Amino acid sequence: MTISKDRMMQGMQRFGGAMYTPVILFAFFGLTVALSIICKNEGLLGSIAAQGTVWYDFWFVVEQGAWTVFAQMPILFAIAVPIGFAKKEPARCAMEGFVIYMLFNYFIAGFLTLHGSYFGVDYSQAAGAGTGLAMIANIKTLDMGMLGAIFIACMTAYLHNRFYDTDIPDWLGIFKGPAFVVAVGFAVMIPLAFIFCLVWPAVQHAIMQFQDFLKTSGLVGVWAYTFSERILLPAGLHHFIYLPFIFGPAVCDGGIQAYWLQHLNDFANSAHSLKEMFPEGGFALHGSSKVFGLPGAALAIYMCAKPEKRKKTAALLIPATLTAVLCGITEPLEFTFLFVAPLLYLVHAVLSACLSSALYAMGLAGNFGGGLIDAFVQNWIPLFQYHSATYLMQIAIGLCFTAIYFVVFRTLILKFDYATPGRTADDVEDKLFSKAEYQAKKEMEEMGLADNALAIKAKVFLDSLGGPDNIREVTNCATRLRVTVADPDKVAAVGKFTKAGAFGLVKNGKAIQVIVGLSVPQVRSYFDALLKGEKIDSVAPVQAAAKPETALDNDLAMKLSACVSGKLIDMSEVNDDMFSQKMMGDGIAIEPEGDTVVAPADAEVTMIMEESLHAIGLRLANGAELLIHIGIDTVKLNGRGFKALVKAGDKVKAGTPLIHFDQQVIKEAGYQTTVIMAVTNSTDYPQMQKHEDADVECNETPVLVF
Repeated sequence: MTISKDRMMQGMQRFGGAMYTPVILFAFFGLTVALSIICKNEGLLGSIAAQGTVWYDFWFVVEQGAWTVFAQMPILFAIAVPIGFAKKEPARCAMEGFVIYMLFNYFIAGFLTLHGSYFGVDYSQAAGAGTGLAMIANIKTLDMGMLGAIFIACMTAYLHNRFYDTDIPDWLGIFKGPAFVVAVGFAVMIPLAFIFCLVWPAVQHAIMQFQDFLKTSGLVGVWAYTFSERILLPAGLHHFIYLPFIFGPAVCDGGIQAYWLQHLNDFANSAHSLKEMFPEGGFALHGSSKVFGLPGAALAIYMCAKPEKRKKTAALLIPATLTAVLCGITEPLEFTFLFVAPLLYLVHAVLSACLSSALYAMGLAGNFGGGLIDAFVQNWIPLFQYHSATYLMQIAIGLCFTAIYFVVFRTLILKFDYATPGRTADDVEDKLFSKAEYQAKKEMEEMGLADNALAIKAKVFLDSLGGPDNIREVTNCATRLRVTVADPDKVAAVGKFTKAGAFGLVKNGKAIQVIVGLSVPQVRSYFDALLKGEKIDSVAPVQAAAKPETALDNDLAMKLSACVSGKLIDMSEVNDDMFSQKMMGDGIAIEPEGDTVVAPADAEVTMIMEESLHAIGLRLANGAELLIHIGIDTVKLNGRGFKALVKAGDKVKAGTPLIHFDQQVIKEAGYQTTVIMAVTNSTDYPQMQKHEDADVECNETPVLVF
């Protein structure tokens, strides 16, 4: 039996994603614990924070609640991880995970109560650090931390996916579904608990030795840890690095996050070196590059942009950089230069490791895994009184690395002419890239299409829709990829589509519409090829929209007349989510009286839906892109009742007939005849004014003015 490398990688990435389900809670609870401790610090707040005051009592209660996820971390992982693995009914799988994990610990407690000495465990002692025992939901059991919980969670997910739909006789129907999964888990956990009683004490000993090695490895260990955490992030495997350190027992009981918060007051009231008091804190400096390094990289990208594109480049980079610096969420920025220049990301990983090592060498330790908010709340504010010199040195070294990042990134971008935002061709839209796009790009590289943006977009859409096995039917209209899926729960959130370039997502049960824009025919062709498993390079190219032969003047005043006679209505009144929510841009709509749409101004025909003929795209002299869409869902008529009077590439004058349509055919098919005029790049024309609702005459009444 051969093991597929891609399948193994996908499995590991899925595991990493499942791990993230509970981790998303840690930021809020960590900051709340730190804030509570700060608010009880008399050294900072004076007598108001003294024990016995109302202020102290309030924050004491808040702190007790804030410890919830850290005090019950194994249970949290046992419940949350199965959600990421369950193929169906994830909520029931979470319940099964909790019950089976409790069973596992009760069985261990039973074995140790009867024969603890046989397993080399002194079960009579109180559970606590160093004893090898822990209290889990009032059960004294082996101290396996989150590792044991994750293992049982994975076992639960496997049992759930394997046995949830097991067909059993009707007279045993009460045992179907979750009850049957838990029953199987009950039987499996007995021998599994026995095995863990035999082997886990030895594992604990090995972990302690590993902890001692890391604690004594100094700068080399910190460098290797930080480099590994950064370099594995694109593959989604960084969870395997930081979880055991930050939230697990790799270097201290309970993980760095919990240990640091538990001893925050001790560190805050001592002038001893942070590195000496908490050497393990060197492994939580990996967020330093988020605060200091990435701003230098972003500045380099901005300075390397073309002068005429710097304003738009800044609009992209500033929000992404602030998100990285303040919150520690780096994906929008990191994946952008990873996407266009993998060498820059490798350099980023190396510099990040060097920064952490430099800070550790000068005596810094703490919990700096996040962004600036974490730095202030969990480190600088509570500890500044005794450790101000250390933190000022940290800022100085960090700013030096900001300069290093800037110089190195700028040099490499210019030397290798990387197409970072602002350096792309004039007809290419600058954007930030997502992790999904990066992974799609890696797959496209094997087909020789790494630079084909539309192919990558099609791949991301396919993956986000649940993959080929989840697709039942595919069609498209002028702007939308229309897909019928088998399981709508497998469709990703709208954010994953919009990050890849979609304008929006419309979900109606199993019917999904991805708002792609006027490039949907090309995206559809690649989507179909991927769906069939064909080589994309064998797909016949779809004719691109006509490009302007003359320069466009965005400041040119324009007046668009009604393309058909009828009753003018606002775009928000259109009975279609894509248009009413202005996913494809702002504009107007007309309830038509006539049967022919005409050009509302001098323009160039850029697109006609060849099969359905229900939509046409125009490019105006000022660069505005206009979509005229006839009817709602009329793509399903497959051209019946429509006749095109022009073709793509034609230059037309205002009033030139474009498409003839038969209202009777449309109405008899059960569709609405509303004609929409949408300016797909309306955000470039904030001064655009719309005519108020009224009766309008074709080629006479102005309806849009720029």
